[in-house]
Amino acid sequence: MFMFLFLVVALVVVVGAVTLSLVGGGDSGALPEVAPERLRDPLPLDRPLHRGDVEAVRFPLTLRGYRMADVDDALGRLGAELAERDDRIAGLEAALAGARSTAVASLEKPAEEDHR
Repeated sequence: MFMFLFLVVALVVVVGAVTLSLVGGGDSGALPEVAPERLRDPLPLDRPLHRGDVEAVRFPLTLRGYRMADVDDALGRLGAELAERDDRIAGLEAALAGARSTAVASLEKPAEEDHR
C-alpha cells in the first residue's frame, strides 16, 4: 500500500512539473537561438607550429564528441607542417652529405699531391 501511494504522489509531481513547464514557463518566452560553438583556430598562420601550439588546441564538444570538420582541419594543418619539415630535413641532410663528400675529396687531393 505504501508503494502504491508513493507512485501516485510521484506521478502527480511529474505531471504537475510537465504542465507548469509547458503552460506557465514564465514571461520570457522561448529561449533565444545560440550560435553553435566553433573552433577558434589557435594555430598561428604566420609561423611554424610549436609543441605549445598543438597542446593549446581545444575542440568544442558537440552531441557526439567533436566536430569532425574542426578536427580534420587541425590534423590537415599539422600533417602539412610535418611534411614540410620532413622535406626541409631531407634537403638539409642531402646538402650536408654533399658538403661532407666535397670536404673529404678536397682533403684527399692535397694528401695525394704530397706523396708525389
